Amino acid sequence: MYHAYILKSLVNGKHYFGSCASTDERLKQHNAGNVRSSKANRPYEIIYTETFQTRSEAYRREMFFKTLEGRNWLKKQNIL
Repeated sequence: MYHAYILKSLVNGKHYFGSCASTDERLKQHNAGNVRSSKANRPYEIIYTETFQTRSEAYRREMFFKTLEGRNWLKKQNIL
């Protein structure tokens, strides 16, 4: 199983969109500062996840979240 996920910074409220096989392990990596693109805004909490059968499906959903249409959908669902 693979996951598309959204993190929220506890420092400044910024969001990070990603996909992975294990959200628990990935959150630990983000909060430890091992992910360059999210290092400055840590710590994070997971605010949303979706589960998929394949890595490519999870990645496509991550890319959707990063689009204007995806952000609008997330806001309409009260996720962001």
